[in-house]
Amino acid sequence: MMRLNFKPWAFTALGGMLLAQSAYLVTVKVTHLGVILPAGLGAVLVFLGSVQAPWQHWLAWKWVQAGFWLWLVSLGAFFGLLALRQQGQNLQGLRPEVIVVLGSSTPNAQPSPTLAERLNLAYTLAQQHPKARVIVSGGVDFRQTVSEASVMATYLEAKGLDKSRILVEDRSTSTHENLVYSLRLLQAGGQTPQAATVLVTSDFHTLRASWIAKNAGWKNVVTAGAPTPLYMRYNAWLREYFAFVSGWLLREY
Repeated sequence: MMRLNFKPWAFTALGGMLLAQSAYLVTVKVTHLGVILPAGLGAVLVFLGSVQAPWQHWLAWKWVQAGFWLWLVSLGAFFGLLALRQQGQNLQGLRPEVIVVLGSSTPNAQPSPTLAERLNLAYTLAQQHPKARVIVSGGVDFRQTVSEASVMATYLEAKGLDKSRILVEDRSTSTHENLVYSLRLLQAGGQTPQAATVLVTSDFHTLRASWIAKNAGWKNVVTAGAPTPLYMRYNAWLREYFAFVSGWLLREY
C-alpha cells in the first residue's frame, strides 16, 4: 500500500505567501481584521513547517497534515470558481427598476478602492437606466463616525447622480443585514420583492451575495461584480472563502 508522505514545505510556502501579502497590504495602509487574521495564519503555518518536534511523528499529526491538504484543494477549487464567475459576467440586456450597492470600508469617510469600484459600476448602470432607484447600503464602520451609505451617497452625488434617486440604508453591519434592510426600504417606498434588481458588489462577492439575497426575500435579482484591485484580490478571495463557510453555518443561504 502506498504511504502518503506529507512534506513541511507546503506549510512554509503558503505561510510565507500569507505573511508577504499581509505585509504588503499594511504598507499601502490597508489594515483590518481581514489582513491581520491571514497574517496570523501565515505565522502559524511557517512555524509548523519549520520546527522539528517529536509530536510531528504522531499519528494525529498525520491527520492534521491530511486535513491541511484537503483544505488547500478546496481553497484552490473555490478560487477557480470565483475566477470563472468573473469571466462569465454579462450585463447586457438588463432592465433594472432598482440598483442596490453593497457597502465596504470607508476610511476617513472616503470610499476604499474596493468600494469606489462598486460605486463607479453602480453609477454607470444608473446612467444607462435613468428610471432605476439606487439603494446604497452600509452602516457605521468600526472607528468611523459616518455610515458607509452616507459616504456612498455623497460619492454618487458628486459624480452627478440625482439625489432624489438615492435611497440610504445606514443600519446594516453585514451582507445579510444589507439585503434585509434594503428590502424593507424598498417595500416602504411602494415597490415589491419582485422588482427587477441589480445587486452591485465586488466580483468575488457576487455568488454569496446572490444566495443571501434570495434567502432574504428578493425574488428577481441579478448581480453585477465590480473589479477588485489586483493587490487586494487574493486576500479578498481568502476572506470570502471563510465568509462562505460562516454564511453556511449561520444559515444565510
